[in-house]
Amino acid sequence: MTDTSPINPVPVGLDDGYAFTKIALPDGRLLAIPSRARVGQSGVTWIHEAEQRIAEYETEDTVYSVGAVDGAPTHFEGYPWSGLNRAVVQHALQQAGLAGQSVHAVSGLPVSTFYRKSGEHRQETIARKRDSLKQAVRPLSDTLPVGIAFHEVIPEALAAWYDYVIVDLEDGVTLDADRVSVPVAIVDIVDIGGRTTDYVVVKDQGILHASSGSLQCGMLNVKQCVTDGIQERFDLESLSEQIVSHAIENKAVRLQGKDHDVAALVEAAKREVVEQIHDETRRQLGLGIELDRVLFVGGGTVALADHIANWFPHQAIAEHPPFANARGMLKYLRYVCEASDAA
Repeated sequence: MTDTSPINPVPVGLDDGYAFTKIALPDGRLLAIPSRARVGQSGVTWIHEAEQRIAEYETEDTVYSVGAVDGAPTHFEGYPWSGLNRAVVQHALQQAGLAGQSVHAVSGLPVSTFYRKSGEHRQETIARKRDSLKQAVRPLSDTLPVGIAFHEVIPEALAAWYDYVIVDLEDGVTLDADRVSVPVAIVDIVDIGGRTTDYVVVKDQGILHASSGSLQCGMLNVKQCVTDGIQERFDLESLSEQIVSHAIENKAVRLQGKDHDVAALVEAAKREVVEQIHDETRRQLGLGIELDRVLFVGGGTVALADHIANWFPHQAIAEHPPFANARGMLKYLRYVCEASDAA
């Protein structure tokens, strides 16, 4: 990216998901924006400049609009290293107040995208993701770009494990020896719009691949069911992504100036997805007898909290679960990457 030449790069945990992009900063701030963007200029002029809710960016000679737009789908295989992704990430970093600064970042990939079934790293895929965010992204405004000078990639659910075992202290971070030594399962149910549920089992700092992997089912399935249901009920040919997201969050859809209750539709969609995730969780983890803890993370954990409440007697939900991966990525950057550089 463009060299902004500050002396001290800012460390950033960057969970750039299909539905939301979340950032964790060393001062404790947590930021999330929808991963909502599309190719082309917005075609919108804001009456009050201070109220602008769309930003435009250029990367690889293509312009993207990010923010309050009817976003293009992000659930395609190449999204993690696409121009669409870079524009969304740049916008998130701008929203975090990092314009004109250089950052060091750690982001992630789903477990099954990061690892082969044998446990080998998918080196080419990881390199594509790592290199992509270093490419230049230019704001089409007077704002200075944020430069990513260093970028590492780790498995997403494993990032939540780092968040669990690495403890912040006043003078830095350290490993919690008790948490590191026992087997822990991480179940990462991703945000509304997300396409996978990740599983990682870690014991003595080793990943047990037989009980780790990804299920191609997440809150994206809820979104699609709700979209189909609203279109059928109101005889609509199409429905914007923003309207569907609002309907899921508020259990009501506003059409032609009137609110319509869709709570039953949303709950039915959630139950269907929960059944699939529950079945896969049992397949991967069984009853979790040999695990010290089953930790649920991800935005989907919040959305489905009532449905997953009693799956395991020793389960827990991470603090601010949508940000567990981003926090873990920041801790990995500070504890592992910076320690390696210093060695």
